[in-house]
Parts: sequence; structure tokens; C-alpha cells
Amino acid sequence: MSRACGELVLEGVTKEYTTPHHTVRVLDGIDARLEPGSAAVITGPSGSGKSTLLHIVGGLEVPTSGRVIVDGEDPHRLDEPELARFRNRAIGFVFQDHHLLPQFDVLQNVVLPTIAAGAPAADGAVGRARRLLEAVGLAERASHRPAELSGGERQRVAIARALINRPSLLLCDEPTGNLDQRTADAVADLLFGLHAEEGGSMVVVTHSQELAARFPLGFELAPEGLRPR
Repeated sequence: MSRACGELVLEGVTKEYTTPHHTVRVLDGIDARLEPGSAAVITGPSGSGKSTLLHIVGGLEVPTSGRVIVDGEDPHRLDEPELARFRNRAIGFVFQDHHLLPQFDVLQNVVLPTIAAGAPAADGAVGRARRLLEAVGLAERASHRPAELSGGERQRVAIARALINRPSLLLCDEPTGNLDQRTADAVADLLFGLHAEEGGSMVVVTHSQELAARFPLGFELAPEGLRPR
């Protein structure tokens, strides 16, 4: 069953890093609202905090202040085991580097997020993984290891893995950054196609103006906050 929603609310999200000598404020009071089913892109210069913001939204980093609300829940108020379950259930991640496990084949990599706390894979997980691999054009590569795939193929596996638990929010950090333009276009086509089929919301951070131009909703991260592109 598909998860509905994908609503995201940011309220005054600030992030500071403190060293023995000074404090650096990377994000300063970010406010934003993303309606369920949206597809949004965030651009901005290197060092502006785009990846940091995405990691805070996904529960990988904690904001210094402010709130993140995903489908009515603030993940940063959860304890670590609850947060891990929330990330696994509600958030799908696609990174610039695919982070596939080299010792596992493609099918095992896609199924892996369905396995929590040592429990067996969820009922139907293998079947869904095979359907996702078919959707990304890699059904015949299910038994291959990541080292046997091209960069674009590995990124397509990472997309299938991100979607295996039907997340309400898909977060992509430079998903085409390591790819040539032709392969990047194919991966972008895939992201938009699967977003339309799977539902939920998608937020992509990118330096690529070609990719950013395809989004109906865009923001630029600037010192004064998120502003419409």
C-alpha cells in the first residue's frame, strides 16, 4: 500500500557548527512548506548549506534550533531507535555516491532497507524489489554486484533502493552529479517517472541547471533563507 502525504514544513531551521575558536552558522532560520505530492529543487552556491538542510530534513543531522515536520511529525523529537525507524519508513535517500554495498548483489541491495533490527525482509519485499528493478531497467542485472555495473546503473539501483519502503518523502542530494549529461538526463527521467507513479514528495539538491530547470517548484538557498527561483 502506497503511503500518502509527503507534507514537509520547516520552521526557523538553524544550523551552527562550533569549534574551539569560533561558531559558523550554516543555516539561518529557514522557513518553507512543501505540499504533499510536490517535486521541488534546491539550488545555491557551494557551501550554502544545501546538503546540510537535506540531511536535517531527513533526520541525519540535528538542527541547532527550529523544527522539521514531516507528515505532521517532528523526527528530531524521537529517540534514536524511533528516529531510525522513522527514517527507514518515511524517508528515501538518493546520494551523489550511490552507497551500494559491494558484497551484495543488486537485488539484495534494493531489499536491504526492508530489513530492520535483524528481522527478515518484509513480506513481498523481494517481489517489490524486482518490480522496481524492472521499472529502472535493471531486471536482468539483479544478480550482478555493484562493481559490474556502470555509474548510471548503480545510481538507478540506488533509486530503486530508496523507494523500496514506499517513503512519503524522497530526498536526493546531487543525484546526477557524477554522471555524464546523457546518463544524467536518463536518471532524471527516471526520478520524475517514478515520483509520478509512487506518489509522495521529492526534494532534490543540485548544482545542475539542466536538472533544476525541469522542476515545477524551485528554491535557491541564500544567506537570507530559501527564496523562490
